[in-house]
Formats: sequence, structure tokens, C-alpha cells
Amino acid sequence: MTTNPPDTHPMKPAVKHLHVETYTNGLLGPSQLMLGPLADGGTLVTGTPPGCWRPIITLAFQGGHEVTQPVAIAGAEVGDAVALKIQRMRVTSMATSSGVMKFAEGRYHGDPFVPKLCSTCGTEHPASHIEGIGTAAIRCNHCGAEVSAFQFSHGYAIVLDEENQVSLTVNQQVADRLAGNAPQMSAPPELGAQHSILSLARADIPGVAAHMRPFLGNIGTTPARDLLDSHNCADFGQYLVGVPHRYALTTEELHAAKTDGHMDTNSVREGCILICPVKVPGTGVHMGDMRAQQGNGEIAGHATDVSGETELTAEVIKGLTTDGPILLQNVDDLPPMARPMNATPRQKVVEPGARWAQHEVEQCGPITFIGSGVNLNVATENGLRRAAAVSGLSCEEALNRATITGSIEISQLPGTVRVTILCPLAILDRMGIGQLVREKYQL
Repeated sequence: MTTNPPDTHPMKPAVKHLHVETYTNGLLGPSQLMLGPLADGGTLVTGTPPGCWRPIITLAFQGGHEVTQPVAIAGAEVGDAVALKIQRMRVTSMATSSGVMKFAEGRYHGDPFVPKLCSTCGTEHPASHIEGIGTAAIRCNHCGAEVSAFQFSHGYAIVLDEENQVSLTVNQQVADRLAGNAPQMSAPPELGAQHSILSLARADIPGVAAHMRPFLGNIGTTPARDLLDSHNCADFGQYLVGVPHRYALTTEELHAAKTDGHMDTNSVREGCILICPVKVPGTGVHMGDMRAQQGNGEIAGHATDVSGETELTAEVIKGLTTDGPILLQNVDDLPPMARPMNATPRQKVVEPGARWAQHEVEQCGPITFIGSGVNLNVATENGLRRAAAVSGLSCEEALNRATITGSIEISQLPGTVRVTILCPLAILDRMGIGQLVREKYQL
């Protein structure tokens, strides 16, 4: 499969600033036309509609998200990496809804996220519309039947205060009012095509106060073959293996193609640096699926998906070949054992070293490898293997470093984790990211 060149002409001059508010209808891969190219070091701003609940109740969509059209980065070649420095992230929705899902049997073939159909008229991926509010609001354009393949088993509506970074779940009366004004409350970008989950007016747990901490659940680079945007990872991607629809893959094809952009890692937020693999010429940076907040694991299966705006700069790292994302988290997000020592504790370390004639104290910095797999154990093994492969450490040394100077943390169930270690700066320099780490952590 060939890769489309950047928009209109492969020799189009690179731009230093690009604003994107067009989307891919649930599909990522070489068939998608890239915008740009954006200059190496250039600024990318995106407006993103919510992911998850809204796309999955919009039956015409192919995948479970609505991510931005990919952007080519000048100079990015297969085998390189691209560092995405997130400068700014802002929630634009005033309210959203989420909760635990259940499937409506008979309204999909094999995987409810992909081959959806109207069980009344049999139309696959039917156009649909909102009619009224409540559970039966999603209606088939062809026959008028209630048609969503996804329903709440327990859900909530929540109002958001972006300025003060707090939120509150609401009662049924307020949820009904929000549902009647769903498009304005959700505030999607103009070209977003999804239905609003607020229309279902679910309000099972009113009065719950929660902090806001916005992040992007789907951000990264274009996979080496066409994949559904929500399945560009090993845990959700496993549901493409051996299924009866046109996006079916073998396990080997999935792992060769994916870039693990759908990682639902709540530390991919303002201030972090995400380093992504380049698997197609130009790389094709995309983003979407912003959440207002989420604890580790996204344990309910869905979080508070919102519309938002993100600004980042993209920098090509030549020759850094990685199979999946590498993350430089904000200090507040690092596990305690992986936080760099400042001058005082480092001096304290020198003292016992001198007593025992251990005079060398390693210079190191934190680095996080995203691992993915069919479950958390496999994902952990994957993250550790990636850490060893990219750094040149042995697997055994990676295990020891993760134990005493790092941590394994759940990002997303069923199988995405963060493997964080303190890594020698000499190795980070050899990888080509030493200066990024020094600047990020003021080393």
C-alpha cells in the first residue's frame, strides 16, 4: 500500500504554523491524505471533537474516535522519530456525559465498534440522527428505528469549569436540560460529524465533584497500514484479529503496522513531550479523544470525552527507531522513584559512596516507554522490551532499573502501561534525546 504525499504536491514548501480542524471519519493509515508539510520545529494547533461515546453512537463512523487529518512533518523518514512538545491544551466543552457501556445485540457484526448496522432495516453503517432525548434518541435515517449499538448500564452527565479546573455531575432535571442543548454544551468543531452523547440524558450519580486534568487519549503518528483510529494499539487492536469485516488483520500485521497512538495515558497533557515512531514517509501526526479527567486505567471503559484545542511543536529526531511511543512526563506525573534528585539528595548520596569507596554517581534522567498488549502482563513485557531495544540496556538491567528507579503504571485497560526508569544520560544522548531530557527536567 502506498502513502499519499502531503497535501496536493510532494514538493510543497513546509510551513511553520498549521491549524487543523478536519477529520478522518475513524480511519488512519497510508490511504489518508496528509496536510502540510509542517516544518521541523513548527507549531501545530488542532481543534478536536470528543472521542469514544459520541463516535460509537454515530453509526456512519468506521472507528471509535474522530481524530484530526494527519499532518506531514518535513524531513521525517521511516526509522526516525518525532517529538511532540505539548505547549497548550484547553477544554472547550461546557458539559459532557459518560459511563459504563453495554452492547445492543443484533446491531453489529463481531465487533460493535466497527461493523454497525440497523437491526430493523439491515443497513450497514447507516446515516442516523438525533430525535428527542434519552435512551432511544439515536434513529436510523432509512427506517426511523432506534439504532445505537451502545447503551449505558450506568452513566452520568457532568458540567465542566475549564477556568477553575473542576467539574460536577448533575441530576436528571439538569441532564435533560443539557440534552436539549447538546450541540452547544458539547461545542464540537464546525466540521465534527458526531452525535452528542449528552442527548442520552443519563444521570445516575448526581453531585460528584471531580478535579479536571485534561489530556489527549489518542495522539501520535500514522500506522503503516490502514487501521481504525481507536484500534491503533495492541489491546483494542486485538479485536481486529480474525474478525468478519474488511479491517481484519493477523496478529503479525497488527504489530507491524500500529504506532500505539490510542494509549489513553493521562500524563499525555500540557507540558509533556511525546516521542512517536515514524512508520510512513512524513509520519502523519494526528490527535483527538481529549478527556477532561481520568484516573489510571480508565477503569469504567470510558472517561469524560470533550471538545478541545491543543497546540504543540513537532521536532524530527533522526535515526531514533522505536516501535512505540516514548514519553517525557511532567515531574508531577512521574512515579516517585523516577523523579530526578536535586543537588541536596545527590550530595547525600555522595557521602555514603565515599565511605564505601563508590565514588561514581551516575548522571541520569527519567524516561517512560509505553507498552501495549492483549493484557497488562503482556503490555508490561512489551514496554520493557521496548526500553531495552531502544536504550541498548539488557532486559535484566531494565527490570532492575524499573524496580529501584522507576515503576510500572496502568494507562488503559485491558493492556496499555507506562514503564518508567531513570536512564543514564550517556544513553539518552546516544538515542538523540539527551538534550530534550536535560531541558525538560533542568538537569
